[in-house]
Amino acid sequence: MSGELRRRGRVLVVDDQPVNLQLMAEVLRESFDVLVATSGSRALEIASQGGVDLILLDVEMPEMDGIEVCTRLKAEPRTRDLPVLFVSARGEVQDETRGFDAGGVDYIIKPVSGPLVCARVRTHLELKLARDALKQMALVDGLTGIANRRRFDDALQSEWRRSARGGRPLTLILFDVDHFKRFNDAWGHVCGDNCLRSVAAALSAECHRAGDVVARYGGEEFAVILPDTTAAGALDVVRGLLRGIAQLRIRGGESEPPAEVSLSGGGVTLVPMVDGPGEAMNLADHLLYQAKAAGRKRVLYRDLTDEGSPDEATVIQV
Repeated sequence: MSGELRRRGRVLVVDDQPVNLQLMAEVLRESFDVLVATSGSRALEIASQGGVDLILLDVEMPEMDGIEVCTRLKAEPRTRDLPVLFVSARGEVQDETRGFDAGGVDYIIKPVSGPLVCARVRTHLELKLARDALKQMALVDGLTGIANRRRFDDALQSEWRRSARGGRPLTLILFDVDHFKRFNDAWGHVCGDNCLRSVAAALSAECHRAGDVVARYGGEEFAVILPDTTAAGALDVVRGLLRGIAQLRIRGGESEPPAEVSLSGGGVTLVPMVDGPGEAMNLADHLLYQAKAAGRKRVLYRDLTDEGSPDEATVIQV
């Protein structure tokens, strides 16, 4: 059984009748962590905050019935993947059909059996966790264990919109491992893979805030997103990253001295506008190209949040 189920799983039980709510919660608490809500609006509020794995939802409720609650859950990206199990005294085919059409994954007829409810909840939790694991695998680079290009692109779009709405600075940095083909040819692909893993670990160690994203952007290219990061903060992070990389020594064989690893990079800090991140990425890529042309082992950086900042890029080396 997965680690998430070992932490019991968190089930939100929604029913406007306190007696039904209490009975259902008592049955489930033996196996799961339970949250409760006595109205549809409260259920939506709790679910939107995150941390819920599954919802057990009564259909017949005043003001907002379970069908409407489920429809609203499925309309929101944050909650659309939550499994919803309907509970209802109505067991006609058309009633069950309405529940499944709204996005429910199961339909339980009252009066309920405690062991049956627990079994169905456990089954749907396991299915959800399996789907979550597959989704996570699709967003992770298999070699380095960090985010892949797809995950980076998704995160960049999301952070770009969020920063634009709040008028907050966003920093993007692109890196390239210097002379990586030469490194592979001289030391072999196994050593080259170790090099990429070590670079990914060093970048991740420096970019450790919850919103930071470190991704493998291409073969030997890496990309970093630093949300809500000013120019001063970005420069500190870049210097830390370069120091971490400078300490890496990759060994190809016991009889040979370890190889030095270095990066070239291009970075930019800006307050996103309504337009997408394409121009910002192009600028970071252009600065990366300039850093390589200037001798590698450096990052060229531009601060676009300060109208008085010089047009020339800042050169960062360690």
